[in-house]
Amino acid sequence: MLKKLRLKKGAKVVIAALVLVSVIGFTENKQGGDRCMDIVIRISNQYDNYFIDEQDVLSLMTGSGAHAVKGVSFNELNLKEIEERVKSEKFIREAEIYKDLKGNVLVNVDLRRPFARVIQNAAPDAYIATDGAVLPVSEKFSSRVVLITGSYMKELVKNDLNQTEEGRKILSMIRFINGNKFWKAQIAQIDIDKKLNMTLYPQVTKQYIEFGQPEELEEKFRKLEIFYKRILPQKGWNTYDRVNLMYEGQIIAE
Repeated sequence: MLKKLRLKKGAKVVIAALVLVSVIGFTENKQGGDRCMDIVIRISNQYDNYFIDEQDVLSLMTGSGAHAVKGVSFNELNLKEIEERVKSEKFIREAEIYKDLKGNVLVNVDLRRPFARVIQNAAPDAYIATDGAVLPVSEKFSSRVVLITGSYMKELVKNDLNQTEEGRKILSMIRFINGNKFWKAQIAQIDIDKKLNMTLYPQVTKQYIEFGQPEELEEKFRKLEIFYKRILPQKGWNTYDRVNLMYEGQIIAE
């Protein structure tokens, strides 16, 4: 009988110890969940687009170190405010910040991708992103994209391109060129005057192309394709200095 009592007493001690360990573990987990244990950053659309890296995102989150995040209680962290700080960087198209059950702050960032560069004589250069946003140039990385020049540049970079009718036309033109492997490889520069007339400069051949207004893109590039694939192989690649696509149904080469 005494032996049974001792066994029961021993079992109670073991159970009590297990309960105590569980309580301690639960308390530690709860404490861990109340503060930021780690920051996990995921960046999409980064291939050959290295304007922003994890360190840049972390710097945006902390206000260049002015506001700690890791190790800070979630009661003191305003994740929405941190998210807005990250979104303030124009190279970042979208950002989402939230915490997981382990107490980590998860950061998902989607980058804008430049696909044209604006060259200005009396002002800083700028990039145009695929969604039409005007972006600053960066010392960290330089993207090899089509160049945009001309007297219209000052007006062009005042707003994101999708905010004006003229900007949307220019954006459609750049998208058309970048969406075609041949034209993307062939067209090096687009010069735009104040009336929105465009002149294209190719990578290889010496002639410049008077494209006119960024309208009827399919038809004009169809004529330009005929010029490159049928006329130049017969007449010689450097025979002509100028090609005009502005007149309906005509290709004028001189």
